[in-house]
Amino acid sequence: MFGVLAPGAPVAQLTFDGLYSLQHRGQESAGMAVSDGETITVVKDMGLVTNVFDERTVAALEGDLAIGHTRYSTTGSSTWRNAQPAYRSVGTAGFALGHNGNLTNTAALAERAGMLPGVVASDSDLVAELLSLAFSPDGADGGGELEATLTKVLPDIEGAFSFVLMDAEHLVGVRDPNGFRPLCLGRLDDGWVLASETPALDVVGARFVRELEPGEMVLIDRTGVRSVHPFPAERVDPKLCIFELVYFARPDSLLYGKEVHGARRRMGELLAEQAPVDADLVMGVPESGVPAAEGYARRSGIPYGQGLVKNRYIGRTFIAPTPEARARGVRRKLNPLRENIVGKRLIVVDDSVIRGTTTRAMVEMLRDAGAAEIHLRVSSPPYAWPCFYGIDTPSREDLLAAQLSVEEIGAYLGTDSIAYLTLDNLERAIDAPGAGFCSACLTGDYPVEISPAPAKEVLEVAIRA
Repeated sequence: MFGVLAPGAPVAQLTFDGLYSLQHRGQESAGMAVSDGETITVVKDMGLVTNVFDERTVAALEGDLAIGHTRYSTTGSSTWRNAQPAYRSVGTAGFALGHNGNLTNTAALAERAGMLPGVVASDSDLVAELLSLAFSPDGADGGGELEATLTKVLPDIEGAFSFVLMDAEHLVGVRDPNGFRPLCLGRLDDGWVLASETPALDVVGARFVRELEPGEMVLIDRTGVRSVHPFPAERVDPKLCIFELVYFARPDSLLYGKEVHGARRRMGELLAEQAPVDADLVMGVPESGVPAAEGYARRSGIPYGQGLVKNRYIGRTFIAPTPEARARGVRRKLNPLRENIVGKRLIVVDDSVIRGTTTRAMVEMLRDAGAAEIHLRVSSPPYAWPCFYGIDTPSREDLLAAQLSVEEIGAYLGTDSIAYLTLDNLERAIDAPGAGFCSACLTGDYPVEISPAPAKEVLEVAIRA
């Protein structure tokens, strides 16, 4: 997600650049909403940022205020209807909303509001609808009205949510009381920027100011930034998703004030101490496995080298919406460097093994290229529990580590050995004393109650029928 309020600046172009730097967080659809001070224009479609926006489209979106979004679906199917930003034409000029995360009380909220199944199709659209229903009918001041409405609605929402919102003249950022998903604030000359990750600030020339606190809402207008805390204090319990450090975030992002790349490199160093093996070459699985591989090589003294070339025009296979799409993406995405592989005993370092689809295909590829041995080292613990806070792994049946022991996983994948980093060592590598993390996908300990487990298409029954 990205948002910018910058009088006199080309905000649509800045939003395009910001979204492009955040493309790794969602590849299914992209969109932006732009305000000229009186009206809000929304453009969104399926596909990557560069598929949805071209130079002519961006140039036509004039204004001083914009938000943008790239979607990775966790509630609501991958359709145009669910592309964001969501828009509602209430109040002075309406409002637009972008959402990163996953609500855990989606069905209860829809039922409480008296919505029939199919009225809204995603939890993000549900929040937009709840806000529109709560808007004051008297047409009060746009900024005050949006703030008052959010203050009424937000305390009822549970789960993981970082929001960027806008009306005609105001930009708003919200982070849930656990801070499951990141959101940061930046300064841009005479303007302000909100972004899911700090590289989006860098690319538009903004200066990082700070991460939003869990449970914080910031309201931005031409006079500056104001912070409020709309949630009860007892709900505030920082639990940043630990998988942001393992996989999701870019290596040049700052989380809890530290660069992600350094944490991933330390994961590899501790993995080398924990699970050594005699080999000829350490290689990383592009992209997020590479820093850990560098760390493993440095600590073990075994040479680091490339074994796989990534097609940079293929997106992240893990966040593809279907198993078929993930399987098709593997050979499109990776190709072996045979001269580096043939006859070698390889230590292959990857960030995680979730469903096993991509890893099994990769191991087979390396075998076919002539690898003598393949020793898989994973820079996180076994991913054995579903995530309901913004990762599309809603069922234990789909998770390899929930079905098989570590030894059985190695046999299934076709490796000569396999080892995972322990949770203690993962936390040591992150090196953020006193920081709170959600590691439910690794431990089964859920910070926010999950009962019943939300289904991805919980709101779409009527549509399918």
